[in-house]
Amino acid sequence: MTSPQQDSAVPEPQAAPEAPAAAPAVPAGSAEAEQIRSAYAFEGARIHLGALLADGGAGEPDPSVPVNLSVAMLNRHGLIAGATGTGKTRTLQVIAEQAAHAGAAVFVADMKGDLSGIAVPGAASEKLTARAAARGQEWVSRAAPTEFYTLGGQGEGVPIRTTVSDFGPVLMSKVLELNETQESSLGLIFHYADAQGLALLDLKDLRALIQFLTSDEGKGELKGIGGISSATAGVILRSLTAFEASGADVFFGEPAFDTQQLLRTQGGTGIISCLELPGVASRPALFSTFMMWMLAELYQELPEVGDAEVPKLVFFFDEAHLLFKDASKAFLDQVVQTVRLIRSKGVGIFFITQTPKDIPGDVLAQLGNRVQHALRAFTPDDAKALKATAKTFPTSEHDLEEVIPALGTGEAIVTVMSEDGAPTPVAITAVRAPESSMEPAGAEVITAAVAASPLQAQYGTAVDNESAYEILQQRAAKEAEAQDAAAGKGAGPAADGTAAPAERAAKPAAKTASKDEGFFQNPAVKSFLRSAGTVLGREITRGLFGTRRRR
Repeated sequence: MTSPQQDSAVPEPQAAPEAPAAAPAVPAGSAEAEQIRSAYAFEGARIHLGALLADGGAGEPDPSVPVNLSVAMLNRHGLIAGATGTGKTRTLQVIAEQAAHAGAAVFVADMKGDLSGIAVPGAASEKLTARAAARGQEWVSRAAPTEFYTLGGQGEGVPIRTTVSDFGPVLMSKVLELNETQESSLGLIFHYADAQGLALLDLKDLRALIQFLTSDEGKGELKGIGGISSATAGVILRSLTAFEASGADVFFGEPAFDTQQLLRTQGGTGIISCLELPGVASRPALFSTFMMWMLAELYQELPEVGDAEVPKLVFFFDEAHLLFKDASKAFLDQVVQTVRLIRSKGVGIFFITQTPKDIPGDVLAQLGNRVQHALRAFTPDDAKALKATAKTFPTSEHDLEEVIPALGTGEAIVTVMSEDGAPTPVAITAVRAPESSMEPAGAEVITAAVAASPLQAQYGTAVDNESAYEILQQRAAKEAEAQDAAAGKGAGPAADGTAAPAERAAKPAAKTASKDEGFFQNPAVKSFLRSAGTVLGREITRGLFGTRRRR
């Protein structure tokens, strides 16, 4: 395992023991072998996926017919699909580690904790050596430098957080599971905060603003741009309460993560950013939406580079179906726009899911590189999905509806984007072995890597800076003190034993927003919000998914 800052810790690649020579499985001059060999023999840098399987997938792999993926075409995006247990994770690992060694930064999400071994050199064995030789692979034991992350610090890794303002109304609506009407209303609330230059750092800031804008004093503030009903506001607040109660408040706040950190390289090798997610597996909408936020941020911040020999970043989006589940039309439209346009920023996206039907058609049409592992047709719905999957591939001499369910673990049908921009013919492929470990890295390896990371000092400790919630409370308390002093009531305890006015003014500042409803009706609060633009900065502008433009 290596950490990004420890060049000396990168182990030298170790060759595997020699394997016995594999017998040719396909006649070297067969029409299929020649077609695949020619179609996948790219001139530029390439990723070796494996070798052609003979006899329509029923035979042995032919090491003389490699199946490759052009590094320059990684920004044409891709799909890795297949049933559980068919080898999707290992295919992801094979592509990710080779992309990193080619010089591209890589982002992967470790859903079940079984991908962390990508940080550890693989262990050689006779079985592994024989498998590699049969696929034409010169196997060596090596791993790329790896940085481990977690969402909000839940688990081992450098914490990734963002502010509510940066996250934006569209993505926030997705994680709060709001309908389109409620999403529109939340958008108005963000618009008001943006126009006033009012930064929303964490969830309590958003709650405070919603409560004020739906109070008698605050309703007029939204009247000019439409306003929202108290019923809709109530639904949003209840969703926000449930979201906070689930522990999701730790994902929002400061220091906000800079997605440029995902683009780092070390000595010509891309750093693999591995997001550990077992701790948030019960919040699928949250982690999938957070990954979409990263892509939206990258799209907004990266300059146009066109087609490069090596992409800046290859982003693997695991469990992709969770991103699209119950998504609004506005959300889906912006996913399509991001996927369509981000390739010119030097970013390639690979979606990982079970079947292509999990991906909306407009997104699927943008995925030029396809690796399809086995699907099983146990039900009529499975059979329908299988038929639809087969039709997403180029015309083949093989009956893919028969081939796909017959594939073994570690076997797949492949078509990729050639260097001239055309899809390659379908190749039934035996996928090569990863060079990094196929076993989890272990807690001690991850802990050591995080402790040695230069990012831990920057992002490791949450900071609760003064923001809308605190400023509003302070202003209200001062206004109350001033009003009491003007009325001559600030001397000390009242005759009836009640607290002094200064104490009464301080108490609301200690209450939570949910208990202090009167606070948001205070004229001082309204006055502050009207002048917030001059206090907190210029008006905020937004891009894709309503995320804040920071540069």
